[in-house]
Amino acid sequence: MDRFGLLCRNIYEKKKITQRELAAAMDLSLGTCNHLIRDALADGLIALDPQTGEYSLLKKGVELLQKYRVNSAVILAAGFGSRFVPLTFETPKGLLEVFGERMIERQISQLHEAGIMDITIVVGYLKEKFEYLIDKFGVKLLYNPEYHNKNTLTTVYRARDCFKGKNTYLLSSDNWIRENMYHTYECGAWYSSVYMEGATSEWCLEASKKGLLTGVAVGGSDSWVMYGPVYFSREFSEEFFPVLEKYYETPGTEQMYWEQVLADLLNGTAGEHVPSMAKYPAPKMYINRQPENQVYEFENLEELRVFDEKYRNNSNNAAMELVAEVLHIPESEVTDLKCLKTGMTNKSFLFKARERSYICRIPGPGTDLLINRAQEKAVYDAIKPLGISEHVIYMSGDTGYKISEFYEGARNGDPRSWQDVARCMELVHRLHNSGIQVDHSFDMRERIDFYESICKGYEKNLFEDYDHVRGHMNTLLKRLDRLDRKKTLCHIDSVCDNFLFLPDGGIRLIDWEYAGMCDPMIDVSMATIYSYYNEEEAEKLLAIYCSGNISAEDRFVYYSYIALGGFLWCLWAVYKSSIGEEFGEYTLIMYRYAKDYYKKIVTDPAFLLIGSDF
Repeated sequence: MDRFGLLCRNIYEKKKITQRELAAAMDLSLGTCNHLIRDALADGLIALDPQTGEYSLLKKGVELLQKYRVNSAVILAAGFGSRFVPLTFETPKGLLEVFGERMIERQISQLHEAGIMDITIVVGYLKEKFEYLIDKFGVKLLYNPEYHNKNTLTTVYRARDCFKGKNTYLLSSDNWIRENMYHTYECGAWYSSVYMEGATSEWCLEASKKGLLTGVAVGGSDSWVMYGPVYFSREFSEEFFPVLEKYYETPGTEQMYWEQVLADLLNGTAGEHVPSMAKYPAPKMYINRQPENQVYEFENLEELRVFDEKYRNNSNNAAMELVAEVLHIPESEVTDLKCLKTGMTNKSFLFKARERSYICRIPGPGTDLLINRAQEKAVYDAIKPLGISEHVIYMSGDTGYKISEFYEGARNGDPRSWQDVARCMELVHRLHNSGIQVDHSFDMRERIDFYESICKGYEKNLFEDYDHVRGHMNTLLKRLDRLDRKKTLCHIDSVCDNFLFLPDGGIRLIDWEYAGMCDPMIDVSMATIYSYYNEEEAEKLLAIYCSGNISAEDRFVYYSYIALGGFLWCLWAVYKSSIGEEFGEYTLIMYRYAKDYYKKIVTDPAFLLIGSDF
């Protein structure tokens, strides 16, 4: 860190600054600061008015500062913020308010106060929410297309051109900075740090007496830790980004924070991840120690509630308001919030209220187009006497919001455990034989037509033989219609993950979004394709459900629904892909089921006359 530059900066910012204030600002002893001032006076950097005692910058001091002018800032805002659910289901973490001011807006305003106007925000999750900042503050948005499955190393990599040849702040959108710590001039690369007493899991910094970073340890005790803003000088970026780029190109680094690269360089361990970087020297970065209560990184909603009491009972979040209303409690009693694994159609979070655990489900974007929530509620109401579903506390047929009890210690069914599978099929049998009816059906033809319509031709662009396969599915639908088989209430989404095995030995079937009247064989077929069963496993499942008494017609219907189900859910995934949600190889697997099981049907003589028109 250039101490002469820091001295000049402090005088530039406050002419009537005292020697004691200068020492405190530069974290120097009074004696060291006195020597520094004396040398700066002798070198013609500054002048001292003997009458007023005021310091002033001379031409040489002004020229020295010019190379330290901060050119720009990059703000990371691509992530989801899972520890702030359900608030972040609606609002990116950086756009949450603290004392009535959005965290990212506060930082932008502080940057502007320091004369930094070239600001780029790297966005990803709910990127559209940040668009207004372009007009309000003149910022630029940079989209990170990998935000959903990679960490900040990738986000910084995507913004690398914003750093090259510039002096640039690197900020997180969800930091709250009490006093403005940004400057027009910065005299060396630094990482903000706060002191944490006792044991901590934060990244602890090691530094020389002059503040140069020498190492990083994950976890420690009574330590200065990485916390808050970072400053990249152009010299630091020139040395650092070639290494970060190598990390990005190396498999296995996808979930790394960008700080891991810095830590590895400081610790001399970069070669463990990128062998070619084994002897790469660490670029110079200094510790920037901040006083207590200056920099805040809120870890979860509970921490934010302590800081800003508005969040105790008025989070202005629909899900939190609903939970409080349904359970007749203030929002402050909704605690231990955790994001559950987001499903293909819903987002859910776990929480506690008065010593009991619950799950709140929030419909995902666009699901009102795909799922009839009024019908789902009708199913839950109809099956309640059976006691086979989760205990639903609240369900809205309009919005699709659902609150249910969480079963502590429960586990999901295992499709590779035939003992589990047998119990799952036993419950499905109980549903099919219950005699319960609802006023709506699950119509495979209607669903295929519907998903095809919302794909808008995207499916034909993806699959060369789509029209050919579609014709095969039409043939199967016609043959099933001719059989005119009895319909029962079916779950439709009978994946093993939807079966909960409780600690007391009970079993529950959850998530009845697609349920309706249909041929009962559809639940067995869906269980097969959801479990990615091969032909041998598919036959074993059918035998378990039918207790070994399998008719040719049952097998024909079973195969038909495997093919049709694969085709249907392939279309579903194609639609999701068209709106930016990807599910890996799922689309290919489902399409393959459609083709393979159609082939099994048309090549087996036992099925020749079943449902045929001759």
